Amino acid sequence: MPTRLVNKADFERLLGAKPWARSTHFAVHHVAALPQRPQSPVRPPVVDKLSTGPAPVCPQPVDDCPTDWWLGCVVPKRHARRAVTRSLLKRQVRGAFERHEAALPRGLWLVRLRQGYAVSAFPSARSQALQLAARLELDQLFVRGQR
Repeated sequence: MPTRLVNKADFERLLGAKPWARSTHFAVHHVAALPQRPQSPVRPPVVDKLSTGPAPVCPQPVDDCPTDWWLGCVVPKRHARRAVTRSLLKRQVRGAFERHEAALPRGLWLVRLRQGYAVSAFPSARSQALQLAARLELDQLFVRGQR
């Protein structure tokens, strides 16, 4: 399962890269790199007023183990006006990525919605037809990009 991208610099780096694959509604960007560490603000040193030593270092939690794939989704409001539609499309993107993850190269991935689905063809914001159409298009996109 890929880790989600959250750093703005990673999104900008991926959007600046040439698309790895494109379809009618989606574009996939890939960069074979690790995500950048977020810049933390400089804090003044903490004065230790207790007589005890430093806190023991705990091992990294199992849930936070890094993976080799990082995934980000961009579904703009101008292409999917309703939040339920944006959420549906993001779930479909994550599902398609997980289905094809083993065959994809490692690194940073970004899937963005380039063009909205026609409201006249999919009147319901969360219809089964929209879900199936997005799933099929994303599967074809990842298979096409692997070649």
